[in-house]
Amino acid sequence: MDGKRQHHSSFQQLEKLGEGTYATVFKGRNRQTGEFVALKEIHLDSEEGTPSTAIREISLMKELKHENIVALHDVIHTENKLMLVFEYMDGDLKKYMDNNGERGMLKPHIVKSFMWQLLQGIHFCHENRVLHRDLKPQNLLINNKLQLKLGDFGLARAFGIPVNTFSNEVVTLWYRAPDVLLGSRTYNTSIDIWSAGCIMAEMFSGRPLFPGTTNEDQTIRIFRIMGTPTERTWPGLSQFPEYKANWQMYATQPLRNILPQIDEKGIDLLQRMLQLRPELRISAAEALNHEWFAEFHQPAHAQQHHPQQPMMHPHRGYQQHTVPSQNVYGNYQG
Repeated sequence: MDGKRQHHSSFQQLEKLGEGTYATVFKGRNRQTGEFVALKEIHLDSEEGTPSTAIREISLMKELKHENIVALHDVIHTENKLMLVFEYMDGDLKKYMDNNGERGMLKPHIVKSFMWQLLQGIHFCHENRVLHRDLKPQNLLINNKLQLKLGDFGLARAFGIPVNTFSNEVVTLWYRAPDVLLGSRTYNTSIDIWSAGCIMAEMFSGRPLFPGTTNEDQTIRIFRIMGTPTERTWPGLSQFPEYKANWQMYATQPLRNILPQIDEKGIDLLQRMLQLRPELRISAAEALNHEWFAEFHQPAHAQQHHPQQPMMHPHRGYQQHTVPSQNVYGNYQG
């Protein structure tokens, strides 16, 4: 930014990309550099002031600088609107699956690359004590180099110890963890991992794994595949606000029967992400170390010094898609 603040006139507004509850997103062009950006315009109500979701998004995005998280370049505040200037991404995972998938199904090597990048982004958030809380294909942005980046941090929360009590009105229903559906308000990083597992299954099959219509329908759809839990299999289950003693008892179905597209190692990783009990779900760091991602891992001799360090270069083996990561942020220091 050359140390100078940009203001509204520095950007030419091009077509509208989307509209949300409190913001409109446009494609824009930086008049000085000619580079494309995404402009998220938040309309301010003179009575209400800046929406808390916007403040939350700005404060978190300013902190989170990683090649698998959409970069926030600048914030421009005028009297009646707030404009967030993000790096431009060509589309989102939902559109990518619709346009490039075979009936939505993506090729296994593409799924693996996207999952590696998704888990890198999640791991970075969690390392920095941020829960995304709304991971779904529409919030994962993809550019034409096939880089995947987490976007839309409007629902994200910084979390601390002790465990905070959060709202359970989070995460689009289909990607919502069972503990949240059951009314738990003490969830942690494991809710993002459940969402990632749902997204992985959907990339392979082209269809959402648990497409529920209501909280209760969503819960039952999960139990139909993952098995109905009991106090024995999930101690403390009966303490949840939405617990019902009369749930129909479903047996666990093998995921490989439902998702024959996925190889054995992929099924193993998916099972570790889709654990009903949050404390049994794999962490993002453990998932990155899973053998399904073996081709992304450093050679054995490099691993000796840092056996626990997940490798931070998402495209090992996909060199045609990579760009030097510093370019993403290089022009926007300060």
